[in-house]
Amino acid sequence: MIGYITLGSNDLPRARAFYSELLDTIGGKKLMDFEENFTLYGVSMDKPGIAVTRPYNGEAATPGNGNMAALVMAERAQVDALHAKALELGGSCEGPPGLRGEEGPMAFYAAYFRDPEGNKLCVFRMGPA
Repeated sequence: MIGYITLGSNDLPRARAFYSELLDTIGGKKLMDFEENFTLYGVSMDKPGIAVTRPYNGEAATPGNGNMAALVMAERAQVDALHAKALELGGSCEGPPGLRGEEGPMAFYAAYFRDPEGNKLCVFRMGPA
């Protein structure tokens, strides 16, 4: 149902550098650019993606309070790797990788971070180790 999410940026070159390198870790790449204001990343056009953009109203971009994008991973090791890469690239930790709740078929293994502009993301794996 979700096609893509959009994250605002006040420093688009920095955001592009962060997301290009971060999402490369999981096979993501730049899929499109529009008018030097919008860049879409993903694994393919038929899968959900992440866009970074300057706000079209010309106002400053601000992270939404309570907003978060969550990226599903195939393995727990990918959760660990993407979280570590985000921190290496200048992001900040909002919750280290780990199991939330009990182990089992519906186990929720997740990590949380903010990009350099404060947008919050989660990377997670559902299911047993």
